[in-house]
Amino acid sequence: MMWSTVFTIILFSGAAVGRTLHGGRIVNGNNTRIENYPFLVQVDVFQSYGDWWPSCSANILKVNWLLSAAHCFEGRDYKPEHRRIRAGTTFKGTGGVIRYVDYDIKHPDYRVAARYDADINVVKLLEPLLYSPVIQKATINVAGNHLPNNIPVIYAGWGRTDFFGGQPYILQHVSVYTVDNAMCAEYYRKHNRSDYTVTPNMICAGLWEEGGKDACTGDSGGPLYTGGVVVGIVSWGHLCAEPFNPGVATDVASYTDWIVKTAR
Repeated sequence: MMWSTVFTIILFSGAAVGRTLHGGRIVNGNNTRIENYPFLVQVDVFQSYGDWWPSCSANILKVNWLLSAAHCFEGRDYKPEHRRIRAGTTFKGTGGVIRYVDYDIKHPDYRVAARYDADINVVKLLEPLLYSPVIQKATINVAGNHLPNNIPVIYAGWGRTDFFGGQPYILQHVSVYTVDNAMCAEYYRKHNRSDYTVTPNMICAGLWEEGGKDACTGDSGGPLYTGGVVVGIVSWGHLCAEPFNPGVATDVASYTDWIVKTAR
C-alpha cells in the first residue's frame, strides 16, 4: 500500500515558515479555534470517582487511528477502556464528538535508550470518526526529514498556562523556535536530573535564553507543528517556559515508517 493512501506525509522544506515531567500546557499563548488544528483531539482519562478528565492530546492519522505520546497511555491502573477522545471542538471538556479507545501500540523502543526516548504510540478507536471542517487527518513529517535549528514551530493544546496555573477552557497555541539538539542535551545533562535525557530522536523547542513560551502539563501527545505538518509530539520538559529549558517533543521523522506500517 502506498503511503499516500494511508494518511498524508509531506516533506518539510527547511524554509522558515509533558509533557510528563512538568506536564503539558501552553504558556503565554493565544486563543485559537479547532478549525486551525482540525487534526487535534483531547484525550480523557477515566477517574476512580467515575468522571472523565482531559489529560493529554492526540493527532488524527485516519478516521480510526490517532498519533499521541506513549506516556499518555500507561500507568498503574491503565486500561484502554479508561481512555476516550473528544474531537471537533475548540472548548475543553465540552462539544464535539466522543470516541472510545480500542487499544494502543507503543513504539518498541519506548523507554529503552532513555526514559522518554520513543515516547510515541498509535491509538485505535472503537468507532471511526467522520471527517468535517473541524475533524481532519494530520499531515506528518516524512521519514528522516529532521528540522534545522531556529525554525519557527507551534505548540497547540488545552494544557496549563503556567506550571502552577489553571487549565484554559479555549484551545491555545504559541509560536517558539527549534533549539540545537546537542546544546539542549548538554544543558539538560548538566543542570537537571538524570531522567532528563535528550536523545537524537527528540526536538527541543522554545525560547532558549529568555523562556516565557512553551507547552506544559496537559499538552502531552499534542503537536509540534510547522508549515502545515506535525513534526513532533509533545513529550516532556523541566517545569514550563524556563530559560535554557525548552520543551522536548518526540521527533516524528524518526518514526514515520513505523507509524505508517503500524496504523493500518
